[in-house]
Amino acid sequence: MVSTDAARNIVGIIGNVISFGLFLSPVPTFYKIWRRKAVEDFSPIPYLATFLNCMMWIFYGIPVVHPHSLLVVTINGTGLALETIYLIIFLLYSTPSRRCRVLQYITAELAFMAAVVVGVLMGSHTHEKRSLIVGVMCVIFGTCMYASPLAAMRNVVKTRSVKYMPFWLSLASFLNGICWTLYALIRFDIFITIPNGLGALFGAAQLVLYVCYCGSTPRDEPKAEIQLPTATGAAHNDGGVSSISVQ
Repeated sequence: MVSTDAARNIVGIIGNVISFGLFLSPVPTFYKIWRRKAVEDFSPIPYLATFLNCMMWIFYGIPVVHPHSLLVVTINGTGLALETIYLIIFLLYSTPSRRCRVLQYITAELAFMAAVVVGVLMGSHTHEKRSLIVGVMCVIFGTCMYASPLAAMRNVVKTRSVKYMPFWLSLASFLNGICWTLYALIRFDIFITIPNGLGALFGAAQLVLYVCYCGSTPRDEPKAEIQLPTATGAAHNDGGVSSISVQ
């Protein structure tokens, strides 16, 4: 008989593996940026959003806020490291004006995160209060990020083409949402359940749209380039978005 903790750890490890793959999805794009020595028209916003989202979930998962959440910390720590690398590459090959603007965003995010950490640790002295405050913030950020797939889904319906919604990314997003929702339900955690439940729902909707419109997509139509995974994040592509949750 598998214990509750063992089952939760198994599901969480599977979720870590899927989430890690999603975090790696923009590697081809950044390889292209590196080869061309220019970011061209790629937007830094998805990477900045994931950078902040990962920091929030790392803070949520540390023992002084929400004990027994090591797997939440490991995957978001990995995601934060990868997002940092992506942003460094973006900064290296941006124009001076864009580089300055991105650095301003990063500074603002770090200052905001520092204020949250100090405020929560100094103002709340129990795990319950800290988990509530940080968890609500994580849900708000995660829910906002999960609104992003709506643009890709709208494009699919409008163009009757799945160019901007790669099947494997949609499938991985669905499985990722399912894994982390199960993880949160085994030892109930409402703050992980809500965004990942939405992720599973949006992933399922994308798969349904793919089945409906894959036949009407021209075979010679070029594939969209994936820009980013965001977490408990999101994966963005050029012209559309598939969202990922990796809490």
